[in-house]
Amino acid sequence: MELNEFFYQHYWWFIISLLGALLVFLLFVQGGQTLLTTIAKKPIEKTMLVNSLGRKWEFTFTTLVVFGGAFFASFPLFYSTSFGGAYWLWMAILFSFIIQAVSYEYRSRKGNLLGTKVYDIFLLINGVVGIILLGVAVGTFFSGADFKVDKENLMDIYQPVISTWVNPYHGLEAIADWRNLLLGVTVFFLARVQASLYFMNNIADETIFNRARRQVLINAVPFVVLFLIFVGATLTADGYELNPVNGEVFVRKYKYFFNLIEMPWVAVMFLIGVVSVLYAIIRAAFSKTWICGIWYSGIGTVLVVLSLFFLAGYNNTPYYSSAVDLQSSLTIYNSSSSLFTLEVMTVVSFLVPFVLAYIVYAWRAMDKKPITEQEMESGEHTY
Repeated sequence: MELNEFFYQHYWWFIISLLGALLVFLLFVQGGQTLLTTIAKKPIEKTMLVNSLGRKWEFTFTTLVVFGGAFFASFPLFYSTSFGGAYWLWMAILFSFIIQAVSYEYRSRKGNLLGTKVYDIFLLINGVVGIILLGVAVGTFFSGADFKVDKENLMDIYQPVISTWVNPYHGLEAIADWRNLLLGVTVFFLARVQASLYFMNNIADETIFNRARRQVLINAVPFVVLFLIFVGATLTADGYELNPVNGEVFVRKYKYFFNLIEMPWVAVMFLIGVVSVLYAIIRAAFSKTWICGIWYSGIGTVLVVLSLFFLAGYNNTPYYSSAVDLQSSLTIYNSSSSLFTLEVMTVVSFLVPFVLAYIVYAWRAMDKKPITEQEMESGEHTY
């Protein structure tokens, strides 16, 4: 393997990991949608919450699309295997995000066909189903999936399909794996914690602030418990490792634990992220004035998710292992695009900092003034 190719494969797994980490952070929008009826007790309060989330939902949707697009361009074999094989799982995720977009577009329009309550139900569905199923999908990076890969099938003129799914459920079986579901529910409670922190920061209303502060602690307890169970289960589970000499994949006990030991910089990043999230939760839950928790929690979340992606893909680890054919497992080496494609895309990726800068600028412009009840009553709200 050429040194350049080795570098670009690792570079693009970093880009994928960063997009995935940002997506998990931005899921606070979905988490907030599940808290609308919990925090809001009056119509004006719900209007404030919806408009707070409505100013950010496009960031989440766009990041999800870019995440999928980056996977398609950099690791096309994963895209064809997972998106093409586990299509019922991915279609359910996509559908939940489509109804979210429709809801924000039409829920407040006069004379809308379905009525505001129906669109609010759509937002709830997206908040529950979208988060949990995304967690389930990412969980397969650690638990594996039922697929086979045979590149010689490209020579078959009648069925030139490299990857095949070996069960009729096409991704829905991943929900039955307790490890995947555990991660999905963990991310669900994390999103609700971060949504509460976001409301405390973004809405200038004492009643909403106090209710959101209460929700931080209520949702933090199950989140921390489930997160610890997931980390413990992952670090003590058997994993798979690629032999870089002969290209064979074999079972290694405590693979992800040894990944932490053999990549100490990942362990440090993981610990910093965990401490940052816990600091945000504890201080926000017990302070009556602090509103900066979303930033500490957000940065911590990005660091933790980055660490998990690094554990899944670096150090000769198959990031998408096959539960039915070990040698079909996908690594960043055997599933990547050609060197030329990776090089060209790397040039394009240099635009990412400018995109992030624009997001920061747009975010600050939208949040220049916190949302108030007076603003909503003036009729200036959109959602």
